[in-house]
Amino acid sequence: MGLADTLADYFGFDEHDTDLRTETVAGITTFLAMSYIIVVNPATLAKKGDEFGGFVVEGYTYAETVQMLAVVTILASAAAILVMAFYANRPFGLAPGLGLNAFFAFTVVGALGVPWQTALAAVVTEGVLFIVLTAIGAREYVIKLFPEPVKFAVGTGIGLFLALIGFQEMGVVVTDSATAVSLGNLAQNPVAILAIVGLFFTLALYARGVTGSIIFGIVGTTVAGVALTLAGFGGGNLAADFVTTSGFQWSELPEAQYDITPLAGAFIEGFQNVEALSFALIVFTFFFVDFFDTAGTLVGVGQAGGFLDEEGDLPDADKSLMADAVGTTVGGMLGTSTVTAYIESATGVEEGGRTGMTALVIAILFLVSLVFVPFAAVIPQYASHIALVVIGVIMLGNVTGIDWNDLTYAIPAGLTILVMPFTYSIAYGIAAGIVSYPVVKTAVGEYDEVSVGQWLLALAFVLYFFVRTSGILQSTVA
Repeated sequence: MGLADTLADYFGFDEHDTDLRTETVAGITTFLAMSYIIVVNPATLAKKGDEFGGFVVEGYTYAETVQMLAVVTILASAAAILVMAFYANRPFGLAPGLGLNAFFAFTVVGALGVPWQTALAAVVTEGVLFIVLTAIGAREYVIKLFPEPVKFAVGTGIGLFLALIGFQEMGVVVTDSATAVSLGNLAQNPVAILAIVGLFFTLALYARGVTGSIIFGIVGTTVAGVALTLAGFGGGNLAADFVTTSGFQWSELPEAQYDITPLAGAFIEGFQNVEALSFALIVFTFFFVDFFDTAGTLVGVGQAGGFLDEEGDLPDADKSLMADAVGTTVGGMLGTSTVTAYIESATGVEEGGRTGMTALVIAILFLVSLVFVPFAAVIPQYASHIALVVIGVIMLGNVTGIDWNDLTYAIPAGLTILVMPFTYSIAYGIAAGIVSYPVVKTAVGEYDEVSVGQWLLALAFVLYFFVRTSGILQSTVA
């Protein structure tokens, strides 16, 4: 029996009416659709100069940190996808999630001032919690605990949050003392002009259904920035430091950085001197977004592939959730934010991917991409953050799942969506929805539809914000 026959038997090609060629093409398609995360995740997590949010690894340059994060992103993704392939036997791709990495960098590390090691400890804690709850089959209880309008609204709120971050890095949105934010001076900002052109180029590719449109947009914008820099435009701000008007300064090109020891295991240090309430909120937010993002993705992609049963559920969903949980735990231990299932998996499913063989191909391609890690530091942030705006636009579609005619749904959902970008925090948006839900339901006499668990959850958030704003706690770290 050859390798092809072994794979066919293991993954059940005949049972799922597929073959090795179809599964391989599907895996390549999904990888191209989600591979942008290899450069976007490091660019989101790493802090450059005086930028707000992100973390700095002491003793290492920004370029070296980006490369380390690229390696960790690849390894965490591959670990999760391999579990998906061999344990769940599903054609889903997983990687550190957009939105969760922004929450990690800009809210937890940036706004709350939590050390990045502690943020990683929260990711590991969330991952272990996810593993335990999945192993004991508590998925249904967890789903029922959270208000339905909040679950539907989170994706849209995160979309707005991501788009705001992306527009700021692109120079489209700037801070303003009078109005908080305003339109940047686009005509005099070469970075903003090129970023906008790159954004429309990417959106055009996406609209035409081009596989890998986001990564093509990022790379195309980067190449354009290099060309313009060589031609003398942009004042040296359009490309990496080793590109100048006189050509490529190879001595300035960042050396390949594959040693991830400064990140791997750093979460252990993060458990020291932790302030319990803030840490619990961080863990809760990571878990909430990760759980429902993955669950929603599995159902959405499962529907496209015809995997759902008569009740609209994905059979053996706990196995797919376990892949997410393991990936998150491994990722946190290695040094990256929460891993989650990617909706881009639908592209591979549409190509005929039906088994874990598709996932295996995705994992292999992620590992092969380790060769290109040195190039991660060459991608300018204005180019990589185009992905945040594109994904942000796509995520706005989640708003259609909300019943806006029912005010007991519209109010919690609306607050969830609005508070996220305005406070620069996914956690605060979720909290606003969870607290408002039982209040509004009780106000209209529908208090019997609010469970005890939902009341306790709302009261816990009220207590947290009282403690946080009363001066009892002066910092997030004791």
